[in-house]
Amino acid sequence: MPYLLIQTNKRIDTDQQADILTEASHCVAEQLGKPESYVMVSLKHSEPMMFASSDAPLAYLELKSISLPENSTAQISKALCQLIHDRLSIDTSRIYIEFSSAERHMWGWNEATF
Repeated sequence: MPYLLIQTNKRIDTDQQADILTEASHCVAEQLGKPESYVMVSLKHSEPMMFASSDAPLAYLELKSISLPENSTAQISKALCQLIHDRLSIDTSRIYIEFSSAERHMWGWNEATF
């Protein structure tokens, strides 16, 4: 049920893409305390993007999950920013993260909802 979208203007080599997706999946599962078998991660790179009038490396992340714990978003932000910084060398001040919590009846899976 957790879904993480990572968008960046950096070009990411094919061999590095799988590593980032795997690490991001582990990170989300760990931070949310959810089984990794439910985590979905998407990576869009080489996107035309600009932040603060600059096209220097940047990233925009969206994390959506059922019952996203509001009191944990700062901790999750720190973990995700560190991951992006470590793997893509993007300064954490150039990373935005949007958190969205979904109600169970608004998240479909396997011909039903949660």
